[in-house]
Order: sequence, then C-alpha cells, then structure tokens
Amino acid sequence: MGAELLGPDQAQADDVVLAWEGEAVLAVRLPQLSDSLDHILAAMERRHGMPLAELDRKTKQGVVRTLEARGAFSVRHGVETVAGALGVSRFTVYNYLNREHAAKGE
Repeated sequence: MGAELLGPDQAQADDVVLAWEGEAVLAVRLPQLSDSLDHILAAMERRHGMPLAELDRKTKQGVVRTLEARGAFSVRHGVETVAGALGVSRFTVYNYLNREHAAKGE
C-alpha cells in the first residue's frame, strides 16, 4: 500500500509506532489516501496482467466493485482517478456504481 518503514526515532505525530515488550522498535508512515489509490490500481493491473483500460466491460465493473469496497471513492478525485485508469468517463464509473447499488436494492 506504499507505507514507509522508519526507525522509531524518526517517527512523526501521524506515524504508527510499533513496540515490542514495551520498547519502540519500528515506525510505519502510512501514505496519503490518494497515493494508496495509485498503489491499489497498480496492484490490480498486476493481478489482471494488463492495463485496466484494456479489460472488458464486465471485468471493469468488477474492478469498480472491488475499489468501492476498499474505499477508493471516498478519496478526493477518486472517481476521476479510477475513470482514467479504466479508460472510461466519470459518468461510466458512476453508472457502474449505480448498477451495483440497484442490484443490491440500495
């Protein structure tokens, strides 16, 4: 997900410090959510073995479902970022999301 490992002495206020038997041993700096989305998209491309824009429509819809479950659309410009990666318009991403919600009866 793009986290960075640091020595505990390098930790900042927003970092997560891990301790072992009461002693700080490691700090983890979590990425900004927007950076995480880029990492998630790259991982999905690796999983599918091709750029997301080359996937068929049904597979793209599955990608959107997965991304929604992972919170991708709570990130500022998330829809635009995903649309760009999928090679579709924002309108298409919203349609995929609306279809999924309608299928669930939401």
